[in-house]
Amino acid sequence: MTWSRIKRTAQQILHLGDSPRRTALAFAIGVFIAFSPTYGLHTISVFLCAWAFRLNVVAMLAGSLVNNPWTVLPILGSTMWVGLKLVPIGDPHTLDSVLHDLVTLIQTATVRNHFNAPILWQQFKPYFISFVVGATALGIVCSLIAYPLVLFGIRRYHETQRRLKAALAASLQDERK
Repeated sequence: MTWSRIKRTAQQILHLGDSPRRTALAFAIGVFIAFSPTYGLHTISVFLCAWAFRLNVVAMLAGSLVNNPWTVLPILGSTMWVGLKLVPIGDPHTLDSVLHDLVTLIQTATVRNHFNAPILWQQFKPYFISFVVGATALGIVCSLIAYPLVLFGIRRYHETQRRLKAALAASLQDERK
């Protein structure tokens, strides 16, 4: 995604017909979906939630893009780490050991077995509850952080636009005199 495309998407979100609160809420729900453990179903989840709650799909989709190819491993690792802190399994885990175990798990199920889903599930099953709890906890925390930040940004943008329009109208009025 290029910088101009990111800027265009941000402008689309800022110019939505919804109130700043609804737009920020849609973005925050998108962030929650980004952390949800339903990998491969995030886009479908965005469209279903946008339809069910009548929220803007563009803002929600933008929020869900927090999880992307560059952030997926840090999100997975932190999700597992938080989950293992909240629902411990065996020895205490450090973030490094969780990331190492996660990479080993994926390599074992994919490289040696050409992505054998049953083997991946057997290796992942002991961590499943911790993963879901960690994903939910991080999703809630990040959504609660995203909402006021996006709300502030949208309100500030709208205020700046109002001031610019007022200044333009005043200068046009001065020119007419």
